[in-house]
Amino acid sequence: MHTHPVLHIPWRVLVGTVGTVVVLAGIVMMVLPGPGIASVLLGLLILSTEFRWAHRLLRPARVWARRGEKWAVRTKNQYLERRRERRDVKAARRGNASGPDSPPAGSPSE
Repeated sequence: MHTHPVLHIPWRVLVGTVGTVVVLAGIVMMVLPGPGIASVLLGLLILSTEFRWAHRLLRPARVWARRGEKWAVRTKNQYLERRRERRDVKAARRGNASGPDSPPAGSPSE
């Protein structure tokens, strides 16, 4: 659309209209039941494809999302580590130490 000079303005008007409608619907959904914040962010995302001011408004949301992603990965890794430790403790209590140095189950041990 950006390469064709005649369609450039109508495309920006269409994107602006759709983005504005989604943002307004999100604002309404903040009061009524519905995904209000998500709709506002989606509307700004639509607007940011054509308008620089909307792109700048989304910067804090992108930073927040990256922090959330890092937190989720860190939390998942901590959970998996605790789970592995619990499994190893249970195995040691049963006398089946299934650590990396122990022989696989079913093989003759020395």
